[in-house]
Amino acid sequence: MIHKISNEWLSLERLKEVIDNHASLELSEEAKSAIVRCREYLDRKMEDVETPIYGITTGFGSLYNVTIPKEDLSQLQHNLVMSHACGAGETVRPEIVKLMLFLKVQNLSYGHSGVQLVTVQRLIDMFNNDILPVVYQQGSLGASGDLAPLAHLCLPLIGLGEVLYKGRIRPAAELWKELGWEPVRLQSKEGLALLNGTQFMSAHAVWSILKSMRLSRWADRIGAMSLDAYDGRIEPFLPLTHNIRPHNGQIETGKRFCELLEGSELMARPKEHVQDPYSFRCIPQVHGAVKDNILYVKSVIENEINSVTDNPNVFPDEDMIISAGNFHGEPIAIPMDALAIAMSELASISERRTYQLIHGLRGLPKYLVANPGLNSGFMIPQYTAASIVSQNKGLCHPASCDSIPSSQGQEDHVSMGSNAATKLVRVVDNVETVLAIELFNAAQALEFRHPAKSSPALEAIFSSYRRIVPFIGNDTYMHPLIAKSVEFLREEQ
Repeated sequence: MIHKISNEWLSLERLKEVIDNHASLELSEEAKSAIVRCREYLDRKMEDVETPIYGITTGFGSLYNVTIPKEDLSQLQHNLVMSHACGAGETVRPEIVKLMLFLKVQNLSYGHSGVQLVTVQRLIDMFNNDILPVVYQQGSLGASGDLAPLAHLCLPLIGLGEVLYKGRIRPAAELWKELGWEPVRLQSKEGLALLNGTQFMSAHAVWSILKSMRLSRWADRIGAMSLDAYDGRIEPFLPLTHNIRPHNGQIETGKRFCELLEGSELMARPKEHVQDPYSFRCIPQVHGAVKDNILYVKSVIENEINSVTDNPNVFPDEDMIISAGNFHGEPIAIPMDALAIAMSELASISERRTYQLIHGLRGLPKYLVANPGLNSGFMIPQYTAASIVSQNKGLCHPASCDSIPSSQGQEDHVSMGSNAATKLVRVVDNVETVLAIELFNAAQALEFRHPAKSSPALEAIFSSYRRIVPFIGNDTYMHPLIAKSVEFLREEQ
């Protein structure tokens, strides 16, 4: 599979398809022409420039008023990439680094960045050969672009830094020699084009949204299984209620639960109880709000990855080079914080359903074992879920409401969107684990209802899950089973 980089709208679905199918990237003729045209314009501009141009003939940040001699402009860009590679903390997971490469290529392909064609092509070569730079999670303020992480992403272009290749971390210079690749000699403006941009934040956001969409689907399936195993009622999911409070996600969730539970013997049985707890009865309202938020954030991030976010912006047709602020992360920092809050609610309500299932109500045994006392059963998985939910509450403090001035006050308001991005990934990972624990409990509870059956849709999920995780008759080592539950959610779309 080959994906052509162009100015056609790039959807998250298409991006997922490219990654999942290990597609190769190629520049379209349109993109090549735009890149070359912009570079040629910039070269001509440099021959007769009288007025200083930020980042092209000057220093960076608060050094914007320091003019650089023409003979030093290439060294200026080289120094920029080296000096800004100041990342710290844990490394970024390889699948997100690959997204960063893709998004950086996309960003540079519109012909407003002034880079050389060879520079973009080398980034494509790295993507196509799964040569993934070692990038660190800490270091970006999410304002002048993701400077530190993008510096680490682009160090290999100039033969520096480290890369992950075929399972090994190696110096880029060593691998380049092995492959017969020469380091790129950066020209004026190129280092700034590579380091300015929101690709660190955007890649984390893309990864989180795609995973959130999958987990949202799983939350409905698992919630439906828990509802049926708990002997819950179907009325809160019927469309009459949702049509008089017509939030799209709420309506969709009610409809989905009716579909998932269609044909259930358990649901059709007469109920002794008039109402269910909120963690069951209010699923449409909570899951639905999460769905709406995911779609909103998805629309924002799609807009971002189809944008030019470096600085300055070069406009050959208008004969203008504009120094502005498209690198500022605020437009995506706030939505990423919001998505973290929304996803944490999926885990919060999931943990409450788990608690209800082990409580010994409605004919289910305490802690979902036949002989509680001798056996602790499913007592502690709920502790684990509660611990994770509590951690999410701390992680959900919005990063985007903070700002620390930098660069001698020139960069006096920053988005902290990079911290929003890395926190979001942690929250989404945590949600996956909490949902996996609920599934672990829901399947156990459902088995106590047999031989009465749930719906065909839910019994099919139950059967698939039972091939991976067994019924627990007596106490056993639980950690591997929780890990298998997480893996089940990842493999089953």
